[in-house]
Amino acid sequence: MIGGSCLCGGVNFEFSEAREFRNCHCSRCRKAKGSAFAANIFVKPGNFCWTRGEELLTSYRLPSAQRFGNVFCKVCGSPMPRILPQIDSVVVPAGALDDDPKIRATHHIFAGSKAPWDTISDGLPEYDAYPPS
Repeated sequence: MIGGSCLCGGVNFEFSEAREFRNCHCSRCRKAKGSAFAANIFVKPGNFCWTRGEELLTSYRLPSAQRFGNVFCKVCGSPMPRILPQIDSVVVPAGALDDDPKIRATHHIFAGSKAPWDTISDGLPEYDAYPPS
């Protein structure tokens, strides 16, 4: 199992079998994470569980967006996993992990709207929006 937690330690989670790891450079992710991109790991809901502090979670749903939301610890503000039933996934912020996920990022999405001060230099594929199906 791969574990993760928030900054204050009030929320803990674990998962197995991550299925995808991608970096999103859209403006919404940059604002939500306060960084050049959001490093997100996708996990099947059946492979994920909260082990402590689920009651400390709160969320923000951007009303104008179809899929965007942000879940965080209401004590320390750390980004936490969010469940997306419409795509049968739990999106786990890689920065919240305490363990090696045994998977690495495979591509960058929304690279077409990346911050002008950001340089992607890791050689991974870049897509202006979502990757082709």
